[in-house]
This record gives sequence, structure tokens and C-alpha cells, in this order.
Amino acid sequence: MILHDYLPSGNGYKVRLLLNLLQRPYEYRHYDIVQGETRTPGFLAMNPAGKIPVLELDDGRHLSESNAILYYLAQGTEYWPESHWDQAQVLRWMSFEQYSHEPNIATPRFWLGHLGLNEERKAQLAGKQAQGRAALAVMDDHLSRHNWFAAERYTIADIALYAYTHVADEGGFDLADYPHIGRWLDRIASRPNHSLITAE
Repeated sequence: MILHDYLPSGNGYKVRLLLNLLQRPYEYRHYDIVQGETRTPGFLAMNPAGKIPVLELDDGRHLSESNAILYYLAQGTEYWPESHWDQAQVLRWMSFEQYSHEPNIATPRFWLGHLGLNEERKAQLAGKQAQGRAALAVMDDHLSRHNWFAAERYTIADIALYAYTHVADEGGFDLADYPHIGRWLDRIASRPNHSLITAE
């Protein structure tokens, strides 16, 4: 397998984390999205949306969208539950991650750490951060009653949400305001084969 990715990306990080947890060997290829390296004809042939990550399978097929890749890799492993109800809960939280969490946690981080703030981004930053804090509050409330997001165990729902949450401070979020999230982050970081940046 080949993972086509951008190392600072939380979406790519999700895939790297699961691959590391599963101890699956893969080749890593880096693309600088800020420099437009995912807009080349070669990359667009793999993913017409021009986004990372893309997982290239050994048979030459390409799978894009980080949560779809997590789903594919998790089949038959402990990270994908057997119960249909639990599966639905995993998908519920992965949908929350994509629609309520990632746009408002990852975007400020990308602006502040990679693109910089022009006038348009400055005007939008406070609103994004407010929505990000609202998403973190939903997570913290859930984690006040549960150790994990679905199936009462570590699943790809946790992996999806962990990716941008553990670096949320880079987007101007104070995680000290969310003590249950803090304990959840510690639980994940203490798991065997956990890694922040492993790319093999």
C-alpha cells in the first residue's frame, strides 16, 4: 500500500494512526498542499478532488476521503464493531467529525499555522472558533459519561475525532476547558502502537 499524504494534515494523520495501530506496512509519499502539489495531473488522476489522503492499494486502486479509508482498513478488526447499532454510532460520530468538528477545529489551525490570516480569514476566525468550541463541548459532555465515543471501546470514531482534537490548541482552542476530552486524549495516547507522526 502507498499512502499519499501531507504530514501536517489531521485527515492524513487518522490513516497513519490506524495503520500504525494495525501494524500494517505501507509506503509514504508526501505532497505539499500549500504549494499545490495535489493539483497536478498525476495526483488528480488518483483523486479528482485534489485532496489528501489517498490510499493506493496493492492492486492499483485508489481510495480517497479519510473516513472512508478508516472504514476500509478497520473491517475485521477491533476498531469496527459487529453490532449494527454500534456501527451506526461509529458513523454518527464520524459524521459529526466531518460536519461539526473538522471544519471548525482544523480550519483555524490551518489558517494560523500554514496559510496565515488575510482580511477575509480574520473576519471569519472568531466565528469558526466559536463553532469549534461548541463541537468540543458536545464531545466533552459525551465523554463525561463514556470513555469512548461508540461501542464502549476504542473505534475509528475515536481515531477520527482524535486527529484534530489533539492539536486543537494550534487553532486557538484551550483544551483545559474540556477536562473529559483531556482524559480521553490521554487514554488514546497510552494505547499500544500509538504514534503521532509515524509514516513507514
